[in-house]
Amino acid sequence: MPNSKKWRSVQLPEALLVLLFMLAIMGLGVIKFGLSPQTPVILVIALIILWARIRGAHWDDIHGGIIDGIKTGIIPIFIFLLIGALISVWIAAGIIPSMMVFGFHLISAQWFVPSVFLVCAIIGTSIGSAFTIISTIGIALFGIGTTMGINPALIAGAIISGAIFGDKTSPLSDSTNLAAAIAEADLFDHIRNLMWSTIPAFIVSLALYAVLGAGAATESHLDKIQTTLTVLNNNFTISWWAALPLAVMFACALLKIPAIATLLMNIGLAIVMIFVEQPHIALAKIATMIETGFVAKTGNTSVDALLSRGGISAMMSTVSLILLTLSLGGLLMKFNLIQTAMVPLTKRLKGTGATITAAILAGIGVNIFVGEQYLSVILPGKAFKPTFNQRGLANLALSRVLEDGGTVINYLIPWGVAGAFAANTLGVSTLAYLPFCFFSLLSPVFSIISGFTGWGLKRQSTKQSV
Repeated sequence: MPNSKKWRSVQLPEALLVLLFMLAIMGLGVIKFGLSPQTPVILVIALIILWARIRGAHWDDIHGGIIDGIKTGIIPIFIFLLIGALISVWIAAGIIPSMMVFGFHLISAQWFVPSVFLVCAIIGTSIGSAFTIISTIGIALFGIGTTMGINPALIAGAIISGAIFGDKTSPLSDSTNLAAAIAEADLFDHIRNLMWSTIPAFIVSLALYAVLGAGAATESHLDKIQTTLTVLNNNFTISWWAALPLAVMFACALLKIPAIATLLMNIGLAIVMIFVEQPHIALAKIATMIETGFVAKTGNTSVDALLSRGGISAMMSTVSLILLTLSLGGLLMKFNLIQTAMVPLTKRLKGTGATITAAILAGIGVNIFVGEQYLSVILPGKAFKPTFNQRGLANLALSRVLEDGGTVINYLIPWGVAGAFAANTLGVSTLAYLPFCFFSLLSPVFSIISGFTGWGLKRQSTKQSV
């Protein structure tokens, strides 16, 4: 809250007007004019600062809001930089190319798309990090699918949906732990209770991927696979030895080793593998690779396009967007715009179904206006907890809503942290893969249905477990 004596409390109509104006600028900029999200967000930040100054806010208040917002993103930013380095060394060490080769032999072409969804979901549940799945296994599966001639947006949607399912249902996931903590629910009870909306969304998603993916790979594309296999075998070290970093990642997940340490160990292991495979490689070349990414020079343009990626510099676009959206979120929080818009809504709700729907929409709204996954859980959680208690709803009911309306939606927002990361990593725009990210689209729907029907909805009078 600004300390200036000139500052007046923001009223609901003004807060709504500012937020809708923000949304119009970002929506028109990204969707209508096809701008990168950074430019509209900078414009919105400038206008928020101008609005705050006109209302009497000090520069100290403005700077404080920006700093408070960015603080929450320091660790994720560092993780993104490490992921950029990881991608480049995993390609150079033959890890991702090996995954592609083995994937070509193991995954059915006819059922490729649902297989991608299942693989990412299973491994994601073990690891508990959607970002890690997308940036490692996801890249390999994406390469296989595009080689088969399948729509890149459909493949990206299946990868991201599976990764989100894994992230959402894993006890190792930061976002899942956050939702349980904010709602003051037991973590494992929370995960079990998620199944009331998660399993239906998973089944319908799997069916849709099976239908849309049927017959996607033709004979001509299967011929192209053989060419790609030859190129990969001739230009990279392909062996089961490449599974070692994956095993290390699973072990780190089981031991609950933090993401930063896990990524650093995997980067170090991949560098050792590079030296074993290429004893005469210069250290400066590896350093350049980590900084600017791996550049494939196989002579095959398709393979080169797929495997020329990674590097710290490649993540800077995402990092810049994270800094901007976190700054925007900090300003909105500092000047009580989000809180002012949400609190009156919670007081006007009537009925359990309306309460669940409003909480879902609040999470979606925070994702749209702020673009930050954690805030989409924290803000609605704090705002709606008293209302859920008044309705006699258990903490588990709130924690599930925070997942279904908060964490899974950020991947659908072009200026969202997760959406920008996925788009940048896979090379498919957020708006392109959005219609195929079925799990994210269906989770809030089934959660709302549960609110109106009462199926799986936990109340305070019942034991908070499934």
